[in-house]
Amino acid sequence: MLGFRIGVLVITALTALATATAVAAADCRVNDAELTAAATSASRFENLRTLHIALNGQTRVAEGFHGASPHAATNVKSASKTLLAGVVGAAIQRGVIDGVDERVRSALPESLPPQPDPALDVLTIGHLLSMQAGLERTSGQNYGAWVASPNWVEGVLNRPMKGRPGGQMRYSTGNSHLLSAILQRRTGEASYTLANRWLAPAGVEVANWMEDPQGIAFGGNQVSMRPAALLALGELYRRGGVTASGERLLPDGWVEASWQIRGRSRWTHDGYGYGWFIRDFGGFTGYYGWGYGGQMLYVIPELALSAVITSDPNQPSGRTGYRDALHGFMEELVRAGIEEEGSAELRCSAVLSG
Repeated sequence: MLGFRIGVLVITALTALATATAVAAADCRVNDAELTAAATSASRFENLRTLHIALNGQTRVAEGFHGASPHAATNVKSASKTLLAGVVGAAIQRGVIDGVDERVRSALPESLPPQPDPALDVLTIGHLLSMQAGLERTSGQNYGAWVASPNWVEGVLNRPMKGRPGGQMRYSTGNSHLLSAILQRRTGEASYTLANRWLAPAGVEVANWMEDPQGIAFGGNQVSMRPAALLALGELYRRGGVTASGERLLPDGWVEASWQIRGRSRWTHDGYGYGWFIRDFGGFTGYYGWGYGGQMLYVIPELALSAVITSDPNQPSGRTGYRDALHGFMEELVRAGIEEEGSAELRCSAVLSG
């Protein structure tokens, strides 16, 4: 567990500040009328299906739109990468994985190519989590051929190196799939089984998870969850890796390490940590998971806010601008809940308070 804790002492002060801010947010009052109005306005997005909002640990909104049930399981697509990062954290907490500095070569020796690139010697679990593996991507134009291949794990490790491990961020579903393979090799159980046992005390539950030809749970896509279960994952991170009752599920310092910017998306320029994107929302740092079509998990710790949006999984959201519109919607919620008092003090009010 030592690997991921490198640098934790440096961010201890920041953690204390975030905790103090969250406590301050908890002193505010909820204006249910404005909260309802904000939720209702989500209906303007034709692709949006459900909206869930939790404030200070309490679910304030759980609504379905355009005929969708707010309680039905849905495919969260690549938001499952954020879930899988949580399962990896739980594995470190339980000693199944030594830490983020553990080498992939030692974790998956039987899947390496006959003459592996020397760069694979330094590839770590942390590099997979932060999308800094250096391997050619399996996402984008390479995705279809990869998932049509007979062995997905070997298909990732056999790809050419396009950069050094730990260097430029290259978003790739294959990186997450290697993590799932490591978990299954270590435990003999699929990632969905581990998630449903290790993260269940926080309310996280997987309904269905696709497998590859070898029976390994698809590490970065095709996971069905109820929106409330995805929201529970956001709340687990917002609380620093512990349940509402105080049970620790993720290692001490894991959330801070996960929310540290390690690379940036070349398309959005948003930061990326361990399974989480990072950007500003109305003046507050927020963390989000994103799946194709607009499957979104948001956490804004300073406002004690977690939110989940699910959308039509068959329509793109990145190149159409829909994902950015959802970011804008989150900023609307933030601005609706903040009012300026005095010269500089910002205090939460209507929407984002509890």
